[in-house]
Amino acid sequence: MRIVKKIIKWLIGIISVLVITAYIFDYDYILKGIRVVYFTGHVTAYIDDYPHFENDTIKKGDHIATWPLHESYKSIQATTRLNITNKEFGTVAYMIIKNDSIFYEWYADGYSADSKTNSFSMAKSITSSLLGKAIMDGYIKDLNQPVGDFFSEFKNAETTVGDLSSMASGLDWVEHYTSPFSITARANYDDDLAETILNQKVIKTPGKEFEYLSGSTQLLGMIIEKTTGKKLADYLSESFWKPLGAKNDALWQLDDDENQLAKAFCCISSNARDFARFGKLYKDNGKWNGQQILDSSFVAKATTSRFEGQPYGYGFWISDYMDKHIFLMRGILGQYVITIAEDNLIIVRLGHHRSPDMLDSFPLDYYIYIDEAYEMLDKK
Repeated sequence: MRIVKKIIKWLIGIISVLVITAYIFDYDYILKGIRVVYFTGHVTAYIDDYPHFENDTIKKGDHIATWPLHESYKSIQATTRLNITNKEFGTVAYMIIKNDSIFYEWYADGYSADSKTNSFSMAKSITSSLLGKAIMDGYIKDLNQPVGDFFSEFKNAETTVGDLSSMASGLDWVEHYTSPFSITARANYDDDLAETILNQKVIKTPGKEFEYLSGSTQLLGMIIEKTTGKKLADYLSESFWKPLGAKNDALWQLDDDENQLAKAFCCISSNARDFARFGKLYKDNGKWNGQQILDSSFVAKATTSRFEGQPYGYGFWISDYMDKHIFLMRGILGQYVITIAEDNLIIVRLGHHRSPDMLDSFPLDYYIYIDEAYEMLDKK
């Protein structure tokens, strides 16, 4: 019994030392990560994590733009391959929108058309949309305006807001998702995100090549907040959520309740139908019900590769699968809003996991969701 008590005392002592050390060396965010992830039975970030963070509300408006149902709505069954893929990777929502009408939608048990799940990096597309809106509204000059105009920490850098949006910032950032000591982990769990970002240095020539860095979008979000004088959630609400007729309020995760800085690189909690509105907006060149919500020239730039041979525009991933021009919003666990404008087609998938296998910069399941959508459409 004495031995057991000694072991317990030693364990308590070791844990206490580790906790104190974490606070001394500014790694206390790891403790939050442990609480949010491991203490909830997970081993990595997960789609239902928003209750464990501070959130700002993205408010819907009084008018809801209801998605019409296609004449073949749910008359076609999911393919066997789609069912297998959905089960294997934990899909919670899968939707096909054809000619601006819902052709097919399916939700896993415990989820519905109104369920909120984490967007993860699909939020980068939305943050870049806010950049386009801020330019349209006159808050930001254009894509070539230097970051140093907004934050003196970057006064000697040549990085522009367009470089941030197109992932060509040159920032000293390592995009690593598994190490608890990575700057990506710090950004997700730390309580002072601005400090983390403003301590970044530009170490590569900006505007020359694509390098996917979450820090680029976070800095962009901070610029949008600073120049508009509005919280990202509020600016998103007035710029898109309300004009696009979103059905539900959404949530945007914050670094903490004191600083209340939105995590611009990720973490908008919403549903498939409301996320899909961005696919339609961009498919229609920035118009919604005849109103020009977003400048068409910005939409064209956003949905075209900035650098030849690279799969990224300004906030959107770019693919030429099936010899079609495809642009998409994409999150780390297989969150997709896939838009194929030439076929007036939007495919939305939300879920717990994605395929670990990659093909031409995209997870294998991305191709499956497209293939099976066309297979189902061919049966109507």
